[in-house]
Amino acid sequence: MERAELKSLVLATGCAAERGEFVFLRDPKWASTERAQFEAVTQLPAALLVNGDGWLCIPTGGSGGSLRLARHDEKILEAAARGFCTHFGVQRVNALDVLPAFHVSGLMARIRCAVTGGSHAVWSWKQMERGEWPKLRSQGDGWFLSLVPTQLQRLLGNENAVAQLRQFRAVFLGGGPLGPGLAEAAAAARVPVSLCYGMTETAAMVAAQRPAEFMAGDRSCGSVMPHARVEAVAEVTGEVLPAGATGLLRISGKSLFRGYWPEAKDSPSLLTADLGRLDAQGRLHILGRHDAVIITGGEKVMPLEVEGTLQQSGEFDDVVVIGLPDANWGQVVVACYPPRTKELDTQKVDAVLEALTAYKRPKHYYPITPWPRNAQGKIKRSALVAAITGRQPA
Repeated sequence: MERAELKSLVLATGCAAERGEFVFLRDPKWASTERAQFEAVTQLPAALLVNGDGWLCIPTGGSGGSLRLARHDEKILEAAARGFCTHFGVQRVNALDVLPAFHVSGLMARIRCAVTGGSHAVWSWKQMERGEWPKLRSQGDGWFLSLVPTQLQRLLGNENAVAQLRQFRAVFLGGGPLGPGLAEAAAAARVPVSLCYGMTETAAMVAAQRPAEFMAGDRSCGSVMPHARVEAVAEVTGEVLPAGATGLLRISGKSLFRGYWPEAKDSPSLLTADLGRLDAQGRLHILGRHDAVIITGGEKVMPLEVEGTLQQSGEFDDVVVIGLPDANWGQVVVACYPPRTKELDTQKVDAVLEALTAYKRPKHYYPITPWPRNAQGKIKRSALVAAITGRQPA
């Protein structure tokens, strides 16, 4: 892909601002606070361009909510698209796209199709949720679709939607935890799910399942894709850990960003805040974020484990586990969830929690309005803490 072609594609989304040699993606629906932050950030002195590298700046807020811009270019994004094709054994990528173009997953759907000469169909999530689906022309390599777990959960309750989902070559799931209950419901419905892992800094996915692996019971994020390298490393020394050992994930490869605006990246790799392990078969297992780990009474609690257990109760459409400061224990484990029309069935919740050691079980439950998970599945944990301050639990 040539630079001019990518630039034209990005500007055509209506989500981009061109400033000198740089193009910045942004959310047209940002509120005044986000718009002001974007304007302030993009007025900083320009980053160093080397041979035109790193001119496309894609917003990434992460779980903390502060805006940063990851610098990419046509070389990086094409490498990610080609690696995707090799991984899934396709020549052309055809994508039905319900994710926004300013988000890396929505952008990469467009780029994969453009690089390979495939078909790209934009559709509204609200239409899909209402049961309105586009008529897609049959393609030899099939069609791909990307969703976040909450979207899949809503669609699984509709027989017509399930029938539509079965037509795809793969339905990618990322952006949030997939609880065991939702995973088993998707498998029982024969939806060709592909659990994947990636981020804005890596031009979307760097590891992904083949749907047959998911249907066979695999709940990892699959194997690492050919354009990337993922390692689990020791937190203190950076030493590469053996298969099966848990560590921080370090990513390198052809799809790695050039740095955050307005700086150039010096390191050939990215040390993430994600905890994970690679098993003996090379499959990637994500355990959660290192900065989300809760320390209560000297014991470590992984929120993803507790969230997955809570979802098995059937009482939560969505749930997030966080740690709150506590004078006696350092932190106390609490669960937050969107408001419900009926009271929690505490017997069902307590029944599934029997599988967890006592210190991992939430001590309090808080309904939160508004629910701070965005359309890409990211939760603002700081917003949850702020909403809980001074409140009584449910």
